[in-house]
Amino acid sequence: MLQKKTVAILGAGTMGQAILGGLLAHGHPRGRVRATTRTRPAADTVARERGVRVGTDNVAAAMGADIVVLCLKPANVVPVCRSLAEAKALKRGALVVSIAAGVKTEAIAGALGDRVPVIRAMPNTPCAIGRGMTVLSRGPNASESHAALALKIFAPLGRALELEEKHMDTVTGLSASGPAFVFVMIEALADGGVARGLPRQVAIEMAAQMVFGAASMVLESGRHPAALKDDVTTPAGCTIAGILALEDGRIRSVLSRAVEVASVRAGELGGPKS
Repeated sequence: MLQKKTVAILGAGTMGQAILGGLLAHGHPRGRVRATTRTRPAADTVARERGVRVGTDNVAAAMGADIVVLCLKPANVVPVCRSLAEAKALKRGALVVSIAAGVKTEAIAGALGDRVPVIRAMPNTPCAIGRGMTVLSRGPNASESHAALALKIFAPLGRALELEEKHMDTVTGLSASGPAFVFVMIEALADGGVARGLPRQVAIEMAAQMVFGAASMVLESGRHPAALKDDVTTPAGCTIAGILALEDGRIRSVLSRAVEVASVRAGELGGPKS
């Protein structure tokens, strides 16, 4: 049972605090949650706002924890794991979950040693409001029960599922980078409304709610997006005219290429620096 586990979140930044907030909102005992930040002032702020123990020492936070969640920059993950191994900070049977883009479970397990179970997770920023998407993949020594436990950590943050690790760079390019692509789209759609005379804030609200509603229809209906699109495009209507303008701008190719390029870059993040 997750609530009986002590969870250490190393790196209470945006995603680290989203995970922390999800745990607390679903009744995880505050005494069983620890976190770290880079600076003492940041640690004091998080501790005051969340009511949990927060420090700057990753080794001390991980000591004796049942689950250690690495919410660190990709370049810092392996060095921190080595420091945990050298200090023998991990208790026997502890599960390590990493949300770092591009850092493979094999590299994390190699730095930790002693057959520590490792799971890689890729959440996205909407997790901060409970509307996110998280994908998990099992690494060396991680069992089905480990994966089930990790899913419970991310379930409060939105949807969560498990895939093979070979897909994780693409998951990063689509799901983790994707919100930024959608924000650009919302801004551009709002600009179109402003160009036709709508007040800026009204145009942004309309565009954002429209995207939210359209995405909800895809998820809740289970229908293919193309079928839902066809429902809106009446013959000789305004919608098909607008879609043709999008196709003139190669909208499909541009969006697909954005995912492809972001995925390739994600795979490079965990590699050695030149």
